[in-house]
This record gives sequence, structure tokens and C-alpha cells, in this order.
Amino acid sequence: MEYIQQLFEQFFGAEWGPMLFVLAKDMTLIVAIVVPLLLGVAYLTFAERKIIGYMQVRVGPNRVTFFGISWLRGWGQPIADAVKAMMKEIVVPSGANKFLFILAPILTIAPALAAWAVVPFSPEMVLADINAGLLYILAMTSMGIYGVIIAGWASNSKYAFIGAMRSAAQVVSYELAMGFALVCVLMMSASLNLGDIVNGQQGDSFLNWYWIPLFPMFLVYFISGVAETNRAPFDVAEGESEIVAGFHVDYSGMAFTVFFLAEYANMILVATLTSLLFLGGWLPPIDIAPLNMIPGFIWLLLKIAFMLFFFLWFRATFPRYRYDQIMRLGWKVFIPVTLVWIFVVGAIMQLPLSIRDVFPLNLWF
Repeated sequence: MEYIQQLFEQFFGAEWGPMLFVLAKDMTLIVAIVVPLLLGVAYLTFAERKIIGYMQVRVGPNRVTFFGISWLRGWGQPIADAVKAMMKEIVVPSGANKFLFILAPILTIAPALAAWAVVPFSPEMVLADINAGLLYILAMTSMGIYGVIIAGWASNSKYAFIGAMRSAAQVVSYELAMGFALVCVLMMSASLNLGDIVNGQQGDSFLNWYWIPLFPMFLVYFISGVAETNRAPFDVAEGESEIVAGFHVDYSGMAFTVFFLAEYANMILVATLTSLLFLGGWLPPIDIAPLNMIPGFIWLLLKIAFMLFFFLWFRATFPRYRYDQIMRLGWKVFIPVTLVWIFVVGAIMQLPLSIRDVFPLNLWF
């Protein structure tokens, strides 16, 4: 890396060289994050269709292959879907606000991608290792709702507007529960830096991870994440019997695909944050050979895949909740539970050191 920096200084001079080197380095890292993420989104849709198909005793996509290779039947389906979406026309309704209609998908996908800037994939692999990383992610993910509201309003359709209002109310409700759940993690780790939070869970085994002392918060955070991403059984922003596709009912082509990408990118982000905050991130489940010889990046990917499986399982298993049931769960169950657990964690942290050094408290405090 130092050699490349010296080459930049030789070609562009001592004044411009370092600045251009930092710019090129950051752009390379951004591409290295965004391209695998988009591929992951594409093949998450394929995994969803196959897994739910097996759960419902169906086959799922099994036609599109790569170069006719028979044992890759179905693996070319996400590529075919992407090509089909790019070739479709984007139809803007005559009564819609064209500028906002086009802006809404951008406002939805941009925060979903920008949030990955501070996500550490291993101790050394992070684009921006800022101290307020978790606060930055909360700010970015909260911006996505503006795209949903604008999409519902700009379409000039009552169905789309109702779907946007449903989604906005749901996101506001569960954002509070998610925030309170994260307060417990911050109290235990004493840091907003995601790398420091993972390092605070280091130990001999998975017993040192925060999912055990914060198990109710772990459930609240993950279920709230399912609701935040408008996934089943919390997909009230859609409704085939009354508002069809909800806030994006009037979108087509790539504009619709961008909403689709944002939903799945947010699913992967929620699974990643759950793994980092509660499941030890890149740490192995037991700190012994050969488990601790596997790169931490691989452990993080396995944990993300494990949490993503639950997103797909929920969709195949649970029917859609009624709107009043979703609001009741967020306001009357999750928020009171998180407030009680904040009090419990705070009370434990005020105990004398001699008590906190006793098993099992010494595993986490």
C-alpha cells in the first residue's frame, strides 16, 4: 500500500498525490463492498424462492442455467430477472409528480447502501472506522422511510398513499424499540464503535456474546428489524386484497427493482448488525483450534446467513398480522420490555465490582 502511495506521489506530485491516493483507495473499497452486496441481494432472492419452495414441497426456480450446465439449473435466474427489469419501460402515471416519482427509489436505496460504510467485516476490514458508527447506521436507516413516503405521495394514488402511511407508522413504532434495544448493548460495551462492541464480546466461547444477557433485546431487535424491512409477517405496506403492492404499486421496470434491492439490502444489513451486536461478529463460537484458524470474515458471513434464514422462514410460516396487532406489539410489548431491561442492565452495572466478578456476571461485565 505504501508503494502504491509513493507511485501516486511520483505521478501527481507531493500536493495532489496523497489526496488522489486516498480518493482512489476509498473508491476501490466502496466498489469492493457494493458489488458483492448487490450480488448477495440478487442471490438472496434466489435462495428465498428455493428455500420457501422446499418448505412448501415445491421445486422453485429450476430453468435458467449458466451456459447450459445442468447442475446449475436455476442459478442464472437472478441474472435473468435483472436483465428483464432493465429492459422494461418505466411508466410514470400522468397525474404523478415526475421528479419525486423518480427521486423516491433513490432515497430508498441510497441509505441502505451508505450504512455499510462503517460496518466492520473483520478487525482490519472496514471502510470508515468511526467512533459513532452505530449512531451513523441508525441515522442512515431512518432516512429510508422518506423514500417510501415520497413514493406513496408522488404516485397520486390512494392505494399507494395508504401503503406509505402504513409503512411510515410501522417504521416509527419499531424504530423506538430497536433504539432502546441498542441502548443495552451500548451500556455493556461502553462504545458506539462497532469494532469495539465486537471486541467487548471476546472470550473463550459463545457464552461471552451479548445474546445471553440481552436475550430479550436480541429478540426485540431482530423482530423489529423484520418489521423495519416490511417483511412478512409485518408486510402491511402491501396487501393483495385491498391496496395491492402498496406504496410502489405504480412503479415498474428498474424503478420497482430499486425498491426491491433496498428491501433485501436492508435485510442483509439487519442480519449483519444482529451478528455484530449480539452474536460476536467475526469471533468463533469456541476459541480453540481449528475454529480460531478460520478467518473472522467467514464466521461473520456464516452468522449473517443464519440470521437471513429466519427472514425466509418467517415468510414461509406466519400469516400477515393485522395492522392493530402490529401496532400493539410495538407499543405495548416491545417498548415496555426494552425499558425494563435497560433498568435491569443499569442496576447490574451499579453493583460493586466484587459482585460483578462472580460467575456468570464476569462473562459480560
